[in-house]
Amino acid sequence: MSAHLSPPHHPPLAAGDARKQTHLGAADPSKRAASCFGFGFGGTGAGGDHHQPKKPGPSAAKLAALASFLGVIVLLAADASLAGTGAHRRLRRQYLHYVGSGGGESRATSSPSWLSVPDRPNFTDDLLARWLAPGGSPCRDARTANISVPALDVAAGRGRAASELEAGEIHEFTFWALDGAGQRRCLGGDYFEVDLSGGAWKSRPPVVDRGDGSYSFRLQVAPRFAKGEFRLTVVLLFRSWEGLKFSSARFKHRAELRRIPLLFRRGKNVSLPALETCRAEDFARDAWSGRWTRLARKGDCEEVDAAGRYRCLEPDHPCEAPWCEGPLGALESNGWVYSAHCSFRLFAADAAWRCLDGKWLFFWGDSNHVDTIRNLLTFVLGVTDTSAVTRRFDAVFTNPSGGPGTLRITSIFNGHWNMSMNYLGLHSLRNRGFRQLIRSYFMSGDSVPDVVILNSGLHDGCYWTSVRAYVQGAEFAAQFWSGILAKVRARGHAVPRVFYRTTIATGGYARDLAFNPSKMEAFNGVLVEKMRRHGVLTGGVIDNFDMTFPWHYDNRCNDGVHYGRAPARMVWRDGKIGHQYFVDLMLGHVLLNAICNG
Repeated sequence: MSAHLSPPHHPPLAAGDARKQTHLGAADPSKRAASCFGFGFGGTGAGGDHHQPKKPGPSAAKLAALASFLGVIVLLAADASLAGTGAHRRLRRQYLHYVGSGGGESRATSSPSWLSVPDRPNFTDDLLARWLAPGGSPCRDARTANISVPALDVAAGRGRAASELEAGEIHEFTFWALDGAGQRRCLGGDYFEVDLSGGAWKSRPPVVDRGDGSYSFRLQVAPRFAKGEFRLTVVLLFRSWEGLKFSSARFKHRAELRRIPLLFRRGKNVSLPALETCRAEDFARDAWSGRWTRLARKGDCEEVDAAGRYRCLEPDHPCEAPWCEGPLGALESNGWVYSAHCSFRLFAADAAWRCLDGKWLFFWGDSNHVDTIRNLLTFVLGVTDTSAVTRRFDAVFTNPSGGPGTLRITSIFNGHWNMSMNYLGLHSLRNRGFRQLIRSYFMSGDSVPDVVILNSGLHDGCYWTSVRAYVQGAEFAAQFWSGILAKVRARGHAVPRVFYRTTIATGGYARDLAFNPSKMEAFNGVLVEKMRRHGVLTGGVIDNFDMTFPWHYDNRCNDGVHYGRAPARMVWRDGKIGHQYFVDLMLGHVLLNAICNG
């Protein structure tokens, strides 16, 4: 499952739970820290059994009226069956928008288009309604133990080595969650990690939770990369919304349920529209559905140099259109590059300095910001002394080549109002002094930042005891930033371009902890919606969650909670010398596209 939720069937909220208040500041910080590393205390989860008092039986007249009403419902339900018998019109509209028109498991069209993430209207309300759905029936209380993917399982049952699909087309499949007895569950809320990988392709197929125990995912591979065997892997990470619990580690499931071989054939005259380089309007989407493609490769390139860097390709090795533009070798990825609904320009130092000259960038977020800023300065702008880049700093950098270029960067760590502490996240804004510190950069002097990059962060996963508590924190944060922009307008200044950079998908061992991907994806969706509704996102969204997800299954590209740690020739978490850091380097170039291509 992912946070791409189709609207719920709106079950009644758990009566007592819906009114329960959360005291935002009472928890012991040591217990919160313990929760982040998997040995904390239980948190708030979905509602359980709620026994209602018996009511008197209905009269015969009422029963007759009820029968007539049910007759109408049965007729309406026939058309809504694609999403379960309780689906309402809004669910059906969204689902049809997601899968497109037509029937069958493979939805071929005469003019293929790029796969995209479905719209997510009323994300927060829908998430809360599903999370609070009461249990009480055998079907609802069942635990997912396996899945059924009819179209692909049938092919495997027939002894075929791999299912074969048309490249370029979008293929939509439905699977069902099964309990230990092999029966279909009737409620959603399971979190599935889905991966599609080939020799030169890695992507996260978007998944929709239909709310009735069934899920849909969509596959697409561009014809350029349709060679060799692909693997479709489905992992059940958490069940029944348990990844959203305050202390999630003890609820982890992490079972690989499917590893299905796939082949993609190149059809005649099938081609996708050429990707165009991202422009300002391309950052308007709240969630992306991209892919990593490998455009070149120099052997395995397993050895790192003395600095711990994977300098496999020549630095000026060019990109291949339309997948990117600029020096592919600068990513130090041995050919991997990310693209989404548009492609990204990779910046050489002179082009980056021309764009950033005279600009003021303001970052507010977790320590991943610190890594990205340092990597942007080091790998793109050529700045060798980055000692100023700490959790909280305000500094001006100049072009080390001697050419034109000055850049001011301000970074404010939001994991805690005290920059030496952790695990408050958005709650750090409850500290008056911290709010005044942030306002001071927008309320004093003759200028304001040109670009603001916001991020919620992993610390929120450790602080907020429930989704509802986080919703309150997100609302407060959105109002705070909206107020800052209002004050900037009142002072007669141009409003900065404000972007929200979604929180990463934690990797390897950290997939189970309080900042697990299930929770962070939900928190991303909540905060993006709040920021949108308060008019904060004047620039748009940069979906780092989608960028990091294909690489989050182990610790090769991350230490669990960071993708941009500085290269070093030393033993990494997975026992190898060195680690791959290109995922965060890609983010740095995506940020430059957002800043420079407007």
